[in-house]
Amino acid sequence: MKATVIVNRNFTVGEIDKRIYCSFVEHMGRVVYSGIYEPGHPRADEDGFRQDVLEKVKEMGVTGIRYPGGNYVSCYDWRDSVGPVDQRPRRLEIAWRAIETNEFGINEFMRWAKKADVEPIFAVNLGTKGIENAVSIVEYCNINKGTLYSDMRREHGVENPYGIRTWCLGNEMDGDWQIGHKTAEEYGRLAQETAKAMKQVDSSVKLVSCGSSKSDMPTYPDWEAITLSYTYDYVDYISLHQYYGNQEKGTKYFLAQSVDMEQYIKTVIGTCDFVKAKKRSGKELYISFDEWGVWSIPDVEVASQVDETPWQIAPHLSEQIYSMEDTLLFASMMMNFLKYADRIKIACQSLLTNISAAIMTEEKGDVWVQPIFYPFSHMARYGKGVVLQSVTNCETYDCDQFKKIPYLDHVAVYNQEDNEVVVFAVNRSEDENINLAYDLEGFEAEAVAEHIKVTHPDKKATNLHNHQEIVPSKEDKTYVENNQVYADLSPLSWNMIRIKVK
Repeated sequence: MKATVIVNRNFTVGEIDKRIYCSFVEHMGRVVYSGIYEPGHPRADEDGFRQDVLEKVKEMGVTGIRYPGGNYVSCYDWRDSVGPVDQRPRRLEIAWRAIETNEFGINEFMRWAKKADVEPIFAVNLGTKGIENAVSIVEYCNINKGTLYSDMRREHGVENPYGIRTWCLGNEMDGDWQIGHKTAEEYGRLAQETAKAMKQVDSSVKLVSCGSSKSDMPTYPDWEAITLSYTYDYVDYISLHQYYGNQEKGTKYFLAQSVDMEQYIKTVIGTCDFVKAKKRSGKELYISFDEWGVWSIPDVEVASQVDETPWQIAPHLSEQIYSMEDTLLFASMMMNFLKYADRIKIACQSLLTNISAAIMTEEKGDVWVQPIFYPFSHMARYGKGVVLQSVTNCETYDCDQFKKIPYLDHVAVYNQEDNEVVVFAVNRSEDENINLAYDLEGFEAEAVAEHIKVTHPDKKATNLHNHQEIVPSKEDKTYVENNQVYADLSPLSWNMIRIKVK
């Protein structure tokens, strides 16, 4: 099939914030213990951090990490995680029914974040805790000295404050699975007062108000409208979370779900702007999409047998294995952050290691990457600059509640610093190539720097047994002619095309 796209140098969506390339570390399963932290591992450094994982994090292009949860944060007392390790309490971790040793805590995380060169994004407990717990952790992390908690940090060997800028006001508080779940009114009032108090401690912090946990929540989008009526004047972002599965409905439906995500984004933007208008405010509220990913068919586990006995330390939990098909939905979800770059400023892929993750580790063994690693790394490395508006002509399909889904999903970025336009594209068709003509109006296209694709003849193929089963390859037939880029996109493929321009 044929597809044509027109972009124009003068028509842009917005500047890309590097924080849309963040990830998420929660004290859940093996994300921390034997994920990023494994003392005694052959590749562990003096702090117990796995250097092989650190290398993959940098290769992936992760720019920030949300920590420490997630559902975990709603029963979290930050004081448990600081001070001499041998004096820290072992706790029942109620969200995931595990034992938390607190061996890895705030100061360990911040040392790891520095080595990984990522920006920390912290969450505070508004489930079982509240204002006091939130302001005290800000004091511990961000105040220089001369107070109870700033001096406590110094006693713990950290002389200078961390200056953590972005803080999430709880996690998924609209969900009845959340410990300390609240109604919209209850959360709105608590988040408002917590935000006011946190900014009293450190006026420079940026705050994220909890939005809906997914697009099919019964309270969505009333949750946004109600909670923002309390928090709008005090916060800088509203969070969105979304995971998609439903592979049993077929590939067409599965890949079309990124369009549901796009509608979710547009609805929340509209709700934010409604509250803005209602308040007669001049303030723009941005989106932090701080949990997102593909939740694959019923929890395919890495371990051949998983012991589900509760109250273990770092149990194998939800270690999903991603297929080529999953990778395409993942890529389309991620492209949405570029398409709405004017309003989405933070996005955190969930999770960094082992659980719904791009990076997988073997205890005392190797590290390997799932195929979702590649679209993330391509966008993180080359998705810089401004997003270009586009006009697309392409065949479409219908399935269930999704209508007129284009077989071509794409976004283009102009990186002025490197003098290139980068096209990211997914071919959703199972059996047809897309003959793509990409018209670059206002640019002088010189040459195709590279066309990288990720595809596989078996859409259910994974990297579990052969870690190199699905890897990027080069496509050398893409060319420029008369300021148009011509490319052939394979069925069910991820593509990155870099074009040198003047």
